[in-house]
Amino acid sequence: MQKRALIVGASGVIGTALSEYLLANDWNVTGLSRGRGASTAGVHTLTADLTAPDAVASALKGVEVDTVFFSAWARHATEKENIRVNGAMVSNVLNVVGPSLQNGHAALVTGLKHYLGPFEAYGTGAVPVTPFREEQGRQQVENFYYEQEDRLFDAASRFDFTWSVHRPHTVIGYALGNAMNMGVTLAVYAVLCKQTGQPFVFPGSATQWNGLTDMTDARLLARHLEWASTSEQGRNEDFNVVNGDVFRWQWMWSQIADYFGIEAAPFDGVLRPLESRMQDSAQQWQAIATQFELKEPAIEKLVSWWHTDADLGRPMEVLTDMSKSRKAGFLAYQSTLDAFIDLFERLKVERAIPR
Repeated sequence: MQKRALIVGASGVIGTALSEYLLANDWNVTGLSRGRGASTAGVHTLTADLTAPDAVASALKGVEVDTVFFSAWARHATEKENIRVNGAMVSNVLNVVGPSLQNGHAALVTGLKHYLGPFEAYGTGAVPVTPFREEQGRQQVENFYYEQEDRLFDAASRFDFTWSVHRPHTVIGYALGNAMNMGVTLAVYAVLCKQTGQPFVFPGSATQWNGLTDMTDARLLARHLEWASTSEQGRNEDFNVVNGDVFRWQWMWSQIADYFGIEAAPFDGVLRPLESRMQDSAQQWQAIATQFELKEPAIEKLVSWWHTDADLGRPMEVLTDMSKSRKAGFLAYQSTLDAFIDLFERLKVERAIPR
């Protein structure tokens, strides 16, 4: 029988890659989102305010699926609000589709803030020794990831389905209008530097510039999600998921610069966040979009300066262990440099950046 999936957050960077992968593998895919971005062709699209139980119930009325994938969240000013809203989003969906999920599966995507702590307490607690391993458990701080997990575990117990939790590092993938998208942000930043003559300055910390790190291609994450939902070894487990290679930003920054035909500015160890330096970027991008007939002239629908600053500005090493997935049978690998280049090439094809 054809497998039936519900992707919560289907138009985001993870949801887009997952939709494309599942459709290519003959799944029937329904997407539920707030409707802020375009869904993949072939996805049965539903729109609802995920924080409103009645709206979710109305949108999902009559929907029966075998597997639910959660790849959506809503950012709020405090972690208490993040906990309240994002925990409710998980429950709102599972309370409706839970009965049809008996003997099925629900997968939740969170991330490495499971180990680092939330944005407002980023790295201020006792961050575990790297590389992060699943058995290191939760930090003694409030974290909406933990609330989402607890809502998932509770629903799985009530409705008798299996679960998996997936913790990617920074995700690289194609999507426009996404709140956390370093790949598109760096592409737009590089184009701005090339077209306006600004130096291509690394915005982050010396720790990130000099230390080892890793990332997660959204396409590899899609494979990981499908694997866990269909494999006995993937059920009722939490997993880190990264590409499988490591790099230093001092090398990657020059590779990205070379791709765009610009020179990487020397790094002097000073933190220079993008959000405070790109004050004139909206007007500059609009002119570039007009000149090159680009799809999206509004830069705020492409970039997430704050998120890229948060990732590249971290004062601690962030590196992930994948042994648990490997031992369970997931052996896929993705070059991170290739992930960036593939994304940049697609952005050109989609007329999101100049050719």
